[in-house]
Amino acid sequence: MTTEIGPALWAELLKARRSRLSWISALAFTIAPAVGALIMFVVRNPARARSMGLIADKAAFSGATGDWPGYLALLGQMVAVAGLLVFGMIVIWLFGREFADRTAKDLLALPAARESIVLAKFAVALLWCLLLTVQLCLLGLAFGAALGLPGWSAATAADGLARVLAAAFLTVLLVTPFGLAAGMGRGYLAAVGVMFGTLALAQVVAALGHGAYFPWAVPALLAQVAAETRQAPGPLGYTLVAAVGVAGVLGTASWWRRADHAR
Repeated sequence: MTTEIGPALWAELLKARRSRLSWISALAFTIAPAVGALIMFVVRNPARARSMGLIADKAAFSGATGDWPGYLALLGQMVAVAGLLVFGMIVIWLFGREFADRTAKDLLALPAARESIVLAKFAVALLWCLLLTVQLCLLGLAFGAALGLPGWSAATAADGLARVLAAAFLTVLLVTPFGLAAGMGRGYLAAVGVMFGTLALAQVVAALGHGAYFPWAVPALLAQVAAETRQAPGPLGYTLVAAVGVAGVLGTASWWRRADHAR
């Protein structure tokens, strides 16, 4: 099977490069640090914030502080919450498009193991999501420097960026079940419903104070979204996230191997 992953991976990379979703996701991860920079600007200029009305209120509600630690924490929030949607859509598109475009039967007719196709799709999803995260980090550093945010140090930057990257990696693990949902639903709609339902449930569970034990809330807690609840993910939370990631990949591979793809 290992010899079959290479061609399958190359084919999936070509599909991703030519898709509109690649540009849309890149735009989303360009807007995110720009919005974060705007919030930092408002937080650091309270007089202007009062004249901005709702914008000032939203900035205050975010709990952000107008310095480098606050800005990097805000970027982590964006990856943990918005990343679940963007990364989720990437996985859903990679698996659901085969059914929406009616190419699933043609794809499975190729002389390649179905597991290799699934692994290639997840590998492309991982690479895609991590590249978006790197883009967000680089733009965040540029915007923060342009604003002249106080509190810069190598240790602060390393810690903040490490949290952003860790939140992104955990989020990638948590969106793998959406590939199974796209397959079982034979398209996008069911998987998108699962994605939004999971995001809503994560917010509710975190608000109730049990987010450390709900995998989809762990990246947000790591990024200090729910710092006011004084929750902190522990070994159990990270173990559950890893279990979800493994179960998502294995479950998707098993479904593609055993399901009837006659239609």
